[in-house]
Amino acid sequence: MHGNGPNVLSPRSTAAADYQTIPRPIAVVRKPLPAGSETGLHHHVRAQLLYATAGLMSAKAEDGAWVVPEGHALWIPARLPHTTVTHGPVALCTAYLDRAAVATFPETCRVIAVSPLLSAALVALAEEPVLYAEDGRGGHLAALVLDEIGRAPATPLTLRLPRDPRLRRVCLAIIEDPASEDDLDAWADRAGASRRTLTRGFRAETGLSFGDWRARARVIRALALTAEGRPPRAVAAAVGYRSAQALRLTMARVLGPTGMAPPSA
Repeated sequence: MHGNGPNVLSPRSTAAADYQTIPRPIAVVRKPLPAGSETGLHHHVRAQLLYATAGLMSAKAEDGAWVVPEGHALWIPARLPHTTVTHGPVALCTAYLDRAAVATFPETCRVIAVSPLLSAALVALAEEPVLYAEDGRGGHLAALVLDEIGRAPATPLTLRLPRDPRLRRVCLAIIEDPASEDDLDAWADRAGASRRTLTRGFRAETGLSFGDWRARARVIRALALTAEGRPPRAVAAAVGYRSAQALRLTMARVLGPTGMAPPSA
């Protein structure tokens, strides 16, 4: 914030830099983003919670890729370089959190399901003064937000990227071309590794089998394409399925009880 301070700005600034050093544990900003908005690689001094109140965005960092649909949020630790892009218009609610207030929170990104209580608290805190009274309504809302983030369940909308350069090349190639029909042996040849090395490496570094990792990559890409308005059959073809029904079955298996409906034909 500049000049006379954050409480005299009207409307409230939407610049991330203005919220990194304020003397409050949380600052919340709401803003709309048009389709195709890209941030480029950047990081923040504070930890960040990117909450999509409407629409869908995706994010990438050194250790993974994520999709953030409506009703979900991406937890980003402080100082982690990342990029984001919107797939269709997005209504964004961003919380910047002081590192001391989230010292026990995860040190890696994850997508969480946003409860109705967390959603309401974030929206309400965004309407409070930036320098809210810590012993008043703003302080109570901030404490509630921290508590709800801490207990929010993680979702399967995450693609962990391995550090082994051979496995990483495979993963990045699949993200680039999720419709590829190459099997595990073909990917092993391309990576310069044995089938056994690839199989063990995926399990060890991502927690998933090769097949499950690729299925998740396809689902995450399908969600982004659907949010951009692509028809179901085109989405299915773009991620390697012969029909929308086949994609729906995979999405139901991968997403599980996330409350997200696969696209209809």
